[in-house]
Amino acid sequence: MAEDMFEQLLRRTREDYDSLGIPVTEGEVTVEEMMLPMPDGVELKTYLFHMAQDDLWEGARSFPVILQRSPYFHAMDSYRLHGAELAKRGFVYIVQCCRGTGESEGAWEPNVNERQDGLCTVRWLAEQRWVKNIGYWGDSYLALTGWCMADAVPEKVKGMYLGVYGTDRFTSAYCKGLFRHDVLTSWAMENAGRPVDADYMESCRFRPHDRVDEALWGGELPWYRNWIHATKEDDPYWQEGFWQLLRDIPKQVKIPLLIREGWYDHHLGSALKSYETLNDAVREACTLQIGSWNHFSMNCLEWSEPENLQNSEVKSMVEWFRQLLVEEKVPEKKIHFYIIGADTWVEAKEWPICPDHVKRWCLSAKQAADAAGARRLEVYKEDEVRKSAAVNEATCEEAAAVKYTYDPDDPVPSLGGESMLKTMEHVGSVIQPKMGWREDVISFLSDPVQEAFVIGGKIRVNLTVASDCQDTAFTAKLMEVRENGESINIRSSITTIAADAAGGVYEPGTEAKVQIEMWDIAWQVKAGSRLRLDISSSDFPQYAAHTNYPGVWSGQEQCRIAHQTVFCGKGSTLEIPVIRYQERSGSKVTV
Repeated sequence: MAEDMFEQLLRRTREDYDSLGIPVTEGEVTVEEMMLPMPDGVELKTYLFHMAQDDLWEGARSFPVILQRSPYFHAMDSYRLHGAELAKRGFVYIVQCCRGTGESEGAWEPNVNERQDGLCTVRWLAEQRWVKNIGYWGDSYLALTGWCMADAVPEKVKGMYLGVYGTDRFTSAYCKGLFRHDVLTSWAMENAGRPVDADYMESCRFRPHDRVDEALWGGELPWYRNWIHATKEDDPYWQEGFWQLLRDIPKQVKIPLLIREGWYDHHLGSALKSYETLNDAVREACTLQIGSWNHFSMNCLEWSEPENLQNSEVKSMVEWFRQLLVEEKVPEKKIHFYIIGADTWVEAKEWPICPDHVKRWCLSAKQAADAAGARRLEVYKEDEVRKSAAVNEATCEEAAAVKYTYDPDDPVPSLGGESMLKTMEHVGSVIQPKMGWREDVISFLSDPVQEAFVIGGKIRVNLTVASDCQDTAFTAKLMEVRENGESINIRSSITTIAADAAGGVYEPGTEAKVQIEMWDIAWQVKAGSRLRLDISSSDFPQYAAHTNYPGVWSGQEQCRIAHQTVFCGKGSTLEIPVIRYQERSGSKVTV
């Protein structure tokens, strides 16, 4: 039987600790279990890992403490492994079950109790004589439980190591009104507080979707219904209460943070917004690290096994906490990220990246002579336009229309993507189907690239379009076609025609301009490769399939077929930001 993902992660964690090269203390590790009371009387199961020879309660010594708070106690084997290894290296490791999970009391309601419970826990720790100082560590939901209290922790909390999560929840839930099923629908099914054995894909397709919980999951989930009804960023659900508080926390943080992300993690967009929101003073002591990983720090390039991936979170975490808690040194500002295709890491002075220039291509209706079924992607006459220079539509051919039909009941499957979790085999950069694989996917292909270049920042696709529906979706996927003919996805994203229309209203049959903006990426396009851009109207289940009706998607019972038109040569363009980097004192630095 093949090793499952959880077993892989445990094995890799053991190997990572073994390779640290840090002396370990000989002896047994003790695990103390206690029920820690919260102000409302609810008690939370809390585990303390330390060396058996150290009696914490007699107060003879104080220790650096690493804290985690988690609802995932199916992962207790992982926490026990971390606890034992960290205790041997001089830390006291503490993990606590979130309210209503594991053996903790209370009712499980995701998110909303984490701030009060977390602050109560760290304040209790700060009062203990055996606690020298505290660092918080967590990934995903475990990072949420750190972020949500990061602005109000006691002085003994010296910093937080927060991975694969961001504080802008709307960005993690929606893109231009399209819900991220593969992230949040799958998470809701697995964390409903009761067993849910319904078929995942059937659940994603269910209409009206705001009844899927009662119909297939065994009862109403009010918090999931809140997510799927609040489709706009300015909806009160996202602008009030917990989510508003969480979004604004980075502005108030005063402690050093290490924000660790992956190019193909579904929280990347939100995490980068969190970093960009930090105040200038605290950013001087913060680290931003972005690797070529998925949500579990695993290589997600189907076509490559990089030698310089550096995806050991254990190594990064232990080194950072040794500096912060043991040596008691304040970290210096650092921004470093991995360039896919170049297999190298670079350091930047600031984030967001400031591109050196922008390359632009024009979508053409002309057939590519050497690629059956593909249209041409043509370079502008001045293909390197400095930064924010306006697009000159005169450099494109005369307008021509490309048409296709979109059926929501037969959506384009998500094969390679950045905002996915459940269908892990399709997360990341994977080898793509050949051009012409579906009639509702329109491919544009460039000539071979003469010189290698590095994409750095947000790729944008501008389209002039029309539809016979009041609302519909348009997707874009950018790929590199290597000289061996394989297409590998770089980035993708989606928009809706009404979201980009003035006043949110589109008149069917009229021309409209939409923009598809993709999340940041660092990627080297090799000389001799071509660029391929696929345009369609669905990417499922990465995003909910648009019904082609206006309004809140989750309440819609029916769908209809849309007849779509993309106008080439009328401002339909691909814009790619380009960065340069150079060697400086043995390290890579972007300039």
